[in-house]
Amino acid sequence: MICVDEFGPLELRPHHGRSWQPHGDPHRLRATYTRKHGVRTLMAAYDVRTGEMWGHFKKRKRAREFLSFLKAMRRKYTGPLWIVLDNLSAHKTKEILAWVKQNDVHFQFTPTDASWLNRIECQFTHLKKNVLTHCDYNSFEEMRIAIQRYLRWNNRRKTRLLFWKQH
Repeated sequence: MICVDEFGPLELRPHHGRSWQPHGDPHRLRATYTRKHGVRTLMAAYDVRTGEMWGHFKKRKRAREFLSFLKAMRRKYTGPLWIVLDNLSAHKTKEILAWVKQNDVHFQFTPTDASWLNRIECQFTHLKKNVLTHCDYNSFEEMRIAIQRYLRWNNRRKTRLLFWKQH
């Protein structure tokens, strides 16, 4: 079972956080009135059995990008593939549903307004806390590298909790 969701929009702007800095004359953050560089989305997958998370950076969050992500996932896993995801309209186009049927992939949609049922959501909380808080990236490439570095570190950790063990 694979939990899938989109994380974003990711923007090149300062991300506030908490700190032990004394109150007083605060460090000023740059203005973020315009988004000259646009936004990005991380299409991510969380393997419930292994605890591994991985993802692809995309410029847009459309059916075309989602289908390319599904194809990458199909190459990574063999056998029937069960995917938990939300009800985004880009997940339900005729082209995607036809591809899913042909490739032994099964969708399980979470109920509307119940995204917390998707196990990837709690992974996004840690990603945001460890990679985006207190950061001001200069480019999307710098942000992508930081996110990929975090995902590799998180996938190597031996302390994660797994709910299913292989026998």
